[in-house]
Amino acid sequence: MILITGLGNPGTAYLNSRHNIGWQVADLLQKKLQFDPFKPEQKFHTLITAGTYCGHKVVIIKPLTFMNLAGKAVYQVINFYKIKPSSLWVIYDDLDLPLGQLRIRKEGGPGTHNGMRSIVTSIGTSKFPRFRVGIESRGETTPNKQTARSFVLNDFNQDEKAIITTAKEKTVDAIITAICNNLDTAMNIYNH
Repeated sequence: MILITGLGNPGTAYLNSRHNIGWQVADLLQKKLQFDPFKPEQKFHTLITAGTYCGHKVVIIKPLTFMNLAGKAVYQVINFYKIKPSSLWVIYDDLDLPLGQLRIRKEGGPGTHNGMRSIVTSIGTSKFPRFRVGIESRGETTPNKQTARSFVLNDFNQDEKAIITTAKEKTVDAIITAICNNLDTAMNIYNH
């Protein structure tokens, strides 16, 4: 079983924000895999959908906790399904990567990302795959002088939308490649 977690914040105010790229990719993935629409699962504090793809049971979740508490939801799902950390794949926004760049890693530290820090703390390891989508554009398509917090909680501007749409589609393709083949294949194709 593969548990795919898209990180984001609940609520319409955050729906299209840079910080919700994980949720946005999860939505695209659910549609591409033709899984049932996401449904709330109160005991996990998530929106969840599941199905079988390329012979693998795949569960996709969007934690309904706010970003700083994402680990709480992930921990509950992992325990319920008895999932090992290497089968947890997390999709999230990354300020350390330029806008639109995708970076897949099998493990690593949480960096400055509060959602990832929460997951690492909650499950007790950083040895799980992640799909990092670059959102940094300050000084390029957005003004340079913005705090990280205000920047990530704002929506993508008009100049960024085409770039981020392509990045989201590429991330979905990379995840499907990893499901149907393996993470190494996806990394070789999509980590440029």
